[in-house]
Amino acid sequence: MQIPDKIPEAVVFTYEAMNTTFSMRFPGMEQNAASGLARECYEILDRLEALLSRFVADSDVSRINAMEAGQTLHITEETHACLLVALRAYEQTGGLFDVTLGSSIEHLKSQAEGEAPAVRGRLMVHPDVAAVTCEEPGRMIDLGGIGKGFALDRMKHMLAEWDAPEFMLTAGASSMLAHGALVWPVDLAGTTERTKIGLQNAALSASGTIIQGSHIVHPAGPEAMPESPCEHVWVTAETAALAEVWSTALMLLPADEITDFLQPDDGLLSVHADCAGGMRKLWG
Repeated sequence: MQIPDKIPEAVVFTYEAMNTTFSMRFPGMEQNAASGLARECYEILDRLEALLSRFVADSDVSRINAMEAGQTLHITEETHACLLVALRAYEQTGGLFDVTLGSSIEHLKSQAEGEAPAVRGRLMVHPDVAAVTCEEPGRMIDLGGIGKGFALDRMKHMLAEWDAPEFMLTAGASSMLAHGALVWPVDLAGTTERTKIGLQNAALSASGTIIQGSHIVHPAGPEAMPESPCEHVWVTAETAALAEVWSTALMLLPADEITDFLQPDDGLLSVHADCAGGMRKLWG
């Protein structure tokens, strides 16, 4: 793949949602047509934020987090689909990616003193019905990055249905999704080195101690955090949600164990990492 020096000229729109800035780039498209597509994207983002954010009082996620033992809650198709992606991610990563650690994440974000609260409780996501049952209370869902990746995937699906030929979608500085034949140059900036890759019909997510800092929580507790994790991890995948999952999960592994941990059916296209030995391509 030949990587261009500059990103393509495009009509650009930005929108604040999910505690970050989303952008939509439409190269080669007339302003009015692009504006109409951008408005459709805004509607998707507003709806998903209202459903998936644990900071919105009546969102699906907030209502799940408030459930008592034995309760079953019927939820929207969008929330159900996102939770099924998260459940599959939990299985694929051997439990490293867990969206029910909201209380531990909040403890770290707030820099509260003492140990994080013990993880307890059990939720069941029904596979064939848009519903969740609380078997034991205590789990707090925080969709975080996978929610943003899921939003990018939903926007892509809508834009593809509207026959938008080329576009680049981003959520903040660490998540992007390219669609179409164009190759978009992306700089991967490590601590002391950098490299450039081309993104084409794929998604990319980045995680790192600088990008996420204390937001990264190990399901087994702080004592399980590796002594020598990578400083940064970049993952490309077919979907933005999957890229988000793995860029987070791989930060919880020692650098020298990442390659052996991955499997061909994990759905990853490439993995780059900034580790003690410098920038390395570990997969793809």
